[in-house]
Amino acid sequence: MFMVRAMSRVFVVWLMLSSVVSAESKQFPPAEAHRVLFLGDSITFAGHYVALIDARLRVEHPGRQLELLNLGLPSETCTGLSEPDHPFPRPDVHERLARALARVKPDVVVICYGMNDGIYYPFDKQRFAAYQDGIGKLMSAVKATGAKLVLMTPPPFDPLPLRKKKKLRPAGAEKYAWFAIYENYDDVLDRYAQWIRQQADRVDVLVDLRTPVLQYVARRRRDDPEFSMSPDGVHLNREGHRVLADAILKAWGYSKPRSQDQALLELVEQREVLLRDAWLTHVGHKRPGVKAGLPLPQAQSQAAKLNSKIDALVR
Repeated sequence: MFMVRAMSRVFVVWLMLSSVVSAESKQFPPAEAHRVLFLGDSITFAGHYVALIDARLRVEHPGRQLELLNLGLPSETCTGLSEPDHPFPRPDVHERLARALARVKPDVVVICYGMNDGIYYPFDKQRFAAYQDGIGKLMSAVKATGAKLVLMTPPPFDPLPLRKKKKLRPAGAEKYAWFAIYENYDDVLDRYAQWIRQQADRVDVLVDLRTPVLQYVARRRRDDPEFSMSPDGVHLNREGHRVLADAILKAWGYSKPRSQDQALLELVEQREVLLRDAWLTHVGHKRPGVKAGLPLPQAQSQAAKLNSKIDALVR
């Protein structure tokens, strides 16, 4: 009887350990990954969700050599399209993609495009086809390097703040732009997001950012009908970036969100901005008005010092 009970206890312990290993094996990025590249528009460039993910992974895996690099670029598309009244041609990620992949040499690439790709106009089949083609080319280019691919839906557009300011334009207007957005532009993004979700079997991980943001806003509006996380309808604030980070971490196999040390997060954000600006300059792009970064070796040297402080906080 003692042997049976002992063996039972051993089995239970083994089962518990197995479940831990199984859960760990489902987590992403994979253990062999060392560098994760984030590509996207101004929402990614802002970087708060990237820093939140970075800080969480450092706490979850202390000592692991995993570098998250944010190379988001404001105004960028994957289509090369621009609205007529945009002050300059919107940059196209494909202009810099080959250089970014060759110089960064990522093990994982995270892609989020769509907000700018409808150029703030009503739905149009040709623009939609350009979006599908642009995402398709992105996926092919990343796969050709052997890197893992994470594809994300664009977040939603929130018309409420601009509707209150009477800055939206109705259907049938002569022109639209990022400062004069079609009132139902979120319907366009919904169609783009639906198509992105259909690409799950073509990528390593697909992340739906749209649904968690919509659900979060709907919950908050039960108590506050004026609630919004996008002051201009497009760019999410820090609260919105936390919703994005939580959705990505959940898709990557991590449990419910944990509160994070503010000092740690500030150091991680400082490092991210330092390397973001340096890498954007090193890779090159055609977006005017973006602050030039430090020479990459100098930025990496400063980042190493920040990493030492980050590691000390994690320990």
